[in-house]
Amino acid sequence: MATAKTATLTFRIDPGLKEALRIAADQEHRSIANMVEVLIRGYCERNGITIPHSEEVKNNNGVRS
Repeated sequence: MATAKTATLTFRIDPGLKEALRIAADQEHRSIANMVEVLIRGYCERNGITIPHSEEVKNNNGVRS
């Protein structure tokens, strides 16, 4: 099975929030990156935001709808 490619996301965050994220990730036995993904997916699910598949994002060629 082929692994999907990932995109890099770089952002600045308050050190206290980063520490809280690290603690949450440790409690869930996750990496910080995976914890961020879980949090984003949860937010999208609660707010009715559909997450496009990688192919859909690639085909949009950077155009936002």
